Amino acid sequence: MSKGAAKDQLVEKLNERTATIAVVGLGYVGLPLACALAEAGHRVIGIDSALDKVEGVNAGHSHIDDVPSAQVRRLVGDRNLGATTEYEAARKCDAAIIAVPTPIDEYRVPDLTFVRSAAESLSQVMPKGSLVVLESTTYPGTTEEVVVTAFRERGYMPGVDIFIGYSPERLDPGNAKWDIHNTPKVVCGLTKNCLETVIALYSTIVEKLVPVSNIRTAEITKLFENIFRGVNIALVNEFQVICDAFDIDVWEVIQACSTKPYGFTAFYPGPGLGGHCVPVDPFYLAWKAREKNVNTEFIELSGRVNASMPAYVVGNAAKLLNANRKSLNGARIGLLGVAYKKNSSDVRESPAIKIVELLLEEGAIVSYYDPHVRSLNVGGQTLRSVGGGRDFLSSLDCAIVVADHDSIDWTLVLEFAPIVVDTRNVLGRLNPAAARSSNRVERRAE
Repeated sequence: MSKGAAKDQLVEKLNERTATIAVVGLGYVGLPLACALAEAGHRVIGIDSALDKVEGVNAGHSHIDDVPSAQVRRLVGDRNLGATTEYEAARKCDAAIIAVPTPIDEYRVPDLTFVRSAAESLSQVMPKGSLVVLESTTYPGTTEEVVVTAFRERGYMPGVDIFIGYSPERLDPGNAKWDIHNTPKVVCGLTKNCLETVIALYSTIVEKLVPVSNIRTAEITKLFENIFRGVNIALVNEFQVICDAFDIDVWEVIQACSTKPYGFTAFYPGPGLGGHCVPVDPFYLAWKAREKNVNTEFIELSGRVNASMPAYVVGNAAKLLNANRKSLNGARIGLLGVAYKKNSSDVRESPAIKIVELLLEEGAIVSYYDPHVRSLNVGGQTLRSVGGGRDFLSSLDCAIVVADHDSIDWTLVLEFAPIVVDTRNVLGRLNPAAARSSNRVERRAE
């Protein structure tokens, strides 16, 4: 079969939505993607090494906030969705999408263990004429170095025997406006034929595709999106520290600046970065750039600024306690929300973890309330969410707002918490006259 015939056959299957697709990784990216493809009519097989996730999906349960269990149950019942721990299931697939984690180690060195394992495993089972797409965020060159190499070593010629592409994920957990369907998606293929198959795949679930000229461009596009956000958050976090030193409300400053109709984009301070993307992805480019002897000073500096914010929050709590003749050592500190963002249960890289660690080191008695997060593991110690009512709030010496979930009754916090370190300006929005500054709200002294 010619490479044109193989491509045409695959494109036809994808367009007619009769393809069988493997999604490797059933996490915050993979499960929503698998469900979207199954909803479009494809037969989808999720592959994950975590047996509990696989068994949960097959039982119709979702472990992701944005994916209702009812949807998973229906798709499994219709036989459009299933899950397994075995790559052998991909042997009869027409396409496979790799959506596995790409963490960094303690030295901020990229860890491609999961990507390499997925690529090597798929190269042993994917049939000729199929498509493999990498969605995991990574440095430019990864797709060619890892995915292409794995299939070449098997004897497959990319673009002829196997079609290979890259399309960085753009999911924003908890975002009610932008989802997998209406968020424009960057796509690319190793060759022209590869690109046509990638477009055929994603056009079944995404309204607008954004093709780019080559895979390295697609890879670095995702990194720059997150670097842009990380650098600007670092700038506004540093600006918050400056405003606090002058006793100026940074939130009021940002609100005033936002009235300018050009040349200004509002970013907001907080307790530090969280999630898998923004705190991690910039260091993929910083690490790779060193191979080219290129300095990445903005990236490194923004990382240090953002990483310092949990300590700044704890320092503010200590100052407020000292002003009320209390010590952080032995103080009852309650965190309000421990997810890294509002209305989410995602605690990956959450600044709450570092804040708790620092508080415990100082001898504080720490508890938390988060209606979305039942338990939080900090340094091998498991904390469990308590009730967020008036008794809990009144028992505290200080409350620290980390995630401003809509489901928390902030009026109770305003009324009963004696001291609040408000890193999200949630109380300032609720009662602007009560907020003393961006990161320090003192309600009443005991």
